[in-house]
Amino acid sequence: MNMAQCMIPVVKSPKDYQAFRISPQDNNRLALVFDPDITNQSLTFCVEIFEVNSQTPAHRHQLAVEMFFVLKGEGVAYCDGKSVPIQTGDSILVPATSTHLIHNTGSERLYMLCFMVPNEDFAELIRSGTPAALDAEDMSVLQRFSRTMAFA
Repeated sequence: MNMAQCMIPVVKSPKDYQAFRISPQDNNRLALVFDPDITNQSLTFCVEIFEVNSQTPAHRHQLAVEMFFVLKGEGVAYCDGKSVPIQTGDSILVPATSTHLIHNTGSERLYMLCFMVPNEDFAELIRSGTPAALDAEDMSVLQRFSRTMAFA
């Protein structure tokens, strides 16, 4: 019988997250939570933080499906020429090969959980960027969310 190997769960808190700007001129930051280096799996999970009126460049992934969950804020998601408003609690699924971007149209920062499967060098792209700090506002949002998701 071939059983999958069970590994001890990895637990991280917001103070453990490493944040980066992919390009120095970017206004959005990505805080890595889990990536292939930590999980030994081809996935990336991060928190993307958008300053007011910032957006990702339009881009696409050849193989990866990208999923987003809006933790806080509002904006517009664009995918293959279509747009949809997004706000706290909304989820977005972007299929592979779809050209997409997210734009913060709100009056406050936009916080989104972002999952990419398979990794498709996303974590490596993030880590090759410029290190960026998480400030008190970021930590407040992330710690509030992590407390609500804690196991009883």
